[in-house]
Amino acid sequence: MTRSNALERVSRYFDSGGFLADLDRRVGYRTESEEVDHGATLLEYLEREIAPSLHELGFSTRIMDNPVAARGPFLIAHRHEGDDFPTVLSYGHGDVVRGHDSRWREGLTPWRVTVEGAHWFGRGTADNKGQHTINLAALRAVLAERGGRLGFNAKMIFEMGEEMGSPGLRDVCTALRDELAADVFIASDGPRVAAGRPTLFLGSRGVLGFELSVDLRDAAYHSGHWGGALRNPGVVLANAIASLVDAQGRITIDALRPPPLTGAIKNALAEVEVGGGDEDPDVDVDYGEPGLTPTERVFGWNTLEVLAFGAGNPAKPVYAIPGRASAICQLAYVVGTRCEGAEAAIREHLDRHGFSCVDLRISLHMPATRLDIDNPWVRWASNSVARTTGRAPVILPNIGGAVPNDIFADVLGLPTLWVPHSYPGCRQHAPDEHMLGGVAREGLRMMAGLFWDLGEGSGLPGAFQR
Repeated sequence: MTRSNALERVSRYFDSGGFLADLDRRVGYRTESEEVDHGATLLEYLEREIAPSLHELGFSTRIMDNPVAARGPFLIAHRHEGDDFPTVLSYGHGDVVRGHDSRWREGLTPWRVTVEGAHWFGRGTADNKGQHTINLAALRAVLAERGGRLGFNAKMIFEMGEEMGSPGLRDVCTALRDELAADVFIASDGPRVAAGRPTLFLGSRGVLGFELSVDLRDAAYHSGHWGGALRNPGVVLANAIASLVDAQGRITIDALRPPPLTGAIKNALAEVEVGGGDEDPDVDVDYGEPGLTPTERVFGWNTLEVLAFGAGNPAKPVYAIPGRASAICQLAYVVGTRCEGAEAAIREHLDRHGFSCVDLRISLHMPATRLDIDNPWVRWASNSVARTTGRAPVILPNIGGAVPNDIFADVLGLPTLWVPHSYPGCRQHAPDEHMLGGVAREGLRMMAGLFWDLGEGSGLPGAFQR
């Protein structure tokens, strides 16, 4: 009954094909939460996959309807071993983005795991079925090695709508605040900073999604006969966006800019490099906020991105001035940005610069969060990962993307630790999504080590020392 034996158990599970079989079965569920007719499949995933797996681990479970109409359900699970033991809350999501079946490379399908060397292809392998499959298997290994005990209490929440912005999750966690009370939050999503670098991230950049549109007339008019006499909505919108972010990617509106990076954040990011992997895109080192490294821009600063831009029919253009143009934009922002008044600030800025004809609609807002790097749970988790892997993990103050961490940090008031099992080149949300077998195997061992150490009590903060 030892830590090393628990790690060997999960290694054998991977090496014997057990992990592949479990993941392939789960990937086979077409849990596309953006498809309105897939509600039965979302529920089936929880009923047939997650609940039985948790029952085998000694959890009690129940499935809840989403308080938001026509959105995916939730699963709540509990395993209690002792009032004096630490309690961990964990999380996963079983929904995926659309499969885009026809756009995958020949020989691949979104709904089966196809192994090609180190690459394991399939929708959800990286986000998030592969990641929560790792964590469930690590719990099983610790239970087996400890003779049916974890040595800590565990609670879990699974959702089926994360890819739609987690509708209903805040309401559920607010209503169940007492039931979901815990000492620490540990879960897995997102990528490591690099495939070969175990990573902990402590929060998330916030996201403010908004649409800008210019609707000038009901019809398009011949560009030769009317060019110069009619305002072009595409030109107006392009210039409106350019007033918010310049050609080098620098945000020009003060209300959307963060406070300067602190010394602690700079130090934490000093040894982190964005990109450089075989499958990573080339980094544009001279793009973005001047005076910052690419790493500081991704993890310590705000970025304003145009995700989609449309005017007329780009696939089949005609010689006509379109009547309407629209763009989907996203502000990714760090803690310290005053985003509560962002909508009013953008509106005032557009009006002041002569773009009162540009309509603004906020579509999504997920607040930014960041656990203090000096929190004792961070030191404990870092030491555990280093003990397993033989190398200290990268500690990121927050991930560059977004996860619903504000709900766990702010609503439930928990210190939040994320241990990602993907990597930057995983094609998350795109055709040919995949995970790396080597990262998955190491992730299994890291999580088994974390759960073992949590149950052992050595090095835990405060009252949980045993």
